[in-house]
Amino acid sequence: MSDATTALQASAAQLRALVEPLNAEQLRASAYPTEWTVADVLSHLGSGADIFVGQVNDAVAGTPTPPDFSRSVWDDWNARTPEAQAAGLLASDAALLARLGELTAAERGDVAISMGPFTLNFDEYLGLRLNEHVLHTWDVDVAFNDDAVIPAEIVGAVLDNLGFVARFAGKPIGADRTYLVRTSNPVKTYEISLTTDAVATAESDSDAAADLELPAEAFIRLVYGRLDVDHTPSTVADNEHLEELRKVFPGF
Repeated sequence: MSDATTALQASAAQLRALVEPLNAEQLRASAYPTEWTVADVLSHLGSGADIFVGQVNDAVAGTPTPPDFSRSVWDDWNARTPEAQAAGLLASDAALLARLGELTAAERGDVAISMGPFTLNFDEYLGLRLNEHVLHTWDVDVAFNDDAVIPAEIVGAVLDNLGFVARFAGKPIGADRTYLVRTSNPVKTYEISLTTDAVATAESDSDAAADLELPAEAFIRLVYGRLDVDHTPSTVADNEHLEELRKVFPGF
């Protein structure tokens, strides 16, 4: 079983524990970002699970996915009540994990998913699902717990996919400079290079002094636009570099 699968199982278990006790008022409360309710986040994750399974099944069968498939899934989920969205998310999460357990290595090798200009293999597609699930689970958790963090046992697997995400998460801000960011738990170093029209993020073996040091889970949330002042660990210095990097990674 891959690290991504194990991490996704852990994230699904965490989300289930968060969702099952929620009442009608809590499902309709603001999540993060605040323009979404908790139920909106759950609907997004549930529809994403159904789309993931449908596209993987089509790829394994050698059948093209209909062009309107995703839209039909979204329309179905959008028409549900918040209570049905919550229950549906738990069922769709379980169905996705069950399908992962059934796939053979050969079937995984048959998967090629088009996403904009990219064609993703199975591991890449699963990695994106993992990261999406983990960050949206945080979106729900933080609605009721200001001190919510990404669980330590999941962080490493999410970091494995962060370079790909950062390729389209970063937004040029007109600056031309490079930042060195060092994380703890686990210890890694990243180089974030800004030009006037591009942002590049990559792991680095540099042992130079870092411009910013922070826990790895906080760095993940920075890249996803979830490290605002109110949700930054108290151990992280709020310096000018962090302020600019928040602008580079505004979230999506």
